[in-house]
Amino acid sequence: MKKIIITILTASVFILGVCMPTKGEAATLSLGMSNSDVKELQELLMTKGVFPYYEATGYYGTITKESVKKFQEKSGLKADGIAGTQTNQKIQVLKSGDIGRPVAELQRLLRAWGLYTSTIDGIYGTGTKQAVINFQKQKGLSADGIAGARTFSKLEEKASLAGSAVKELTVTSTAYTASCQGCSGTTRMGVDLKKYDDAKLIAVDPNVIPLGSIVEVEGYGRAIAADTGGAIKGNRIDVFIAKEADALTWGRKQVKVKVIK
Repeated sequence: MKKIIITILTASVFILGVCMPTKGEAATLSLGMSNSDVKELQELLMTKGVFPYYEATGYYGTITKESVKKFQEKSGLKADGIAGTQTNQKIQVLKSGDIGRPVAELQRLLRAWGLYTSTIDGIYGTGTKQAVINFQKQKGLSADGIAGARTFSKLEEKASLAGSAVKELTVTSTAYTASCQGCSGTTRMGVDLKKYDDAKLIAVDPNVIPLGSIVEVEGYGRAIAADTGGAIKGNRIDVFIAKEADALTWGRKQVKVKVIK
């Protein structure tokens, strides 16, 4: 009887080891799922320019499936719209040209190591690439300027130092629209405001509120810091409002904001 119980326990451990993802390994994600892993996947799809929406929802619907297929096609993977091991491994690699919250988090990690001193703007430009190269050289990694799994593993040794506490401040707020004459309609982080006129986002000074942050704005709601502006300096924000008349009604006023991340 004792031998049978040991056999069953051994088999159970084997099954768990095979079926459950190991630490750091993303689970397979597919149509109909809804969780934080899906939200992270959507944010990564945004950095690659294949997720046609301005905010991650956490729900794996048809839009997410098609976005995964587009990424798979571009990456030479089987285009089945399922985010399995190979897809997850490739999409988690950040490199020059990527834009979004995952890039902002990379910059925060690099700053914790004292290797990135520029503005946290969520844009993987030459400064971010050089900081990654310097970090990789420091840690004896292949210095290619591409942030993959091994680079992130080393970076996250100081992850606690990179975490940003909730910050509350009072700012001067104005409003803007994408429909005015001369407005491009596209934010610094690539959001097409003419396509997504229901977007809740704000223009910020990245030195005060990092691009990619989630911000609670008094009288406006929860928004993404996804844009900048020549006149937006210091404790000032510009909230996006689709209709020009409504933007004018918002006017110029002092509001309280809470920077969540």
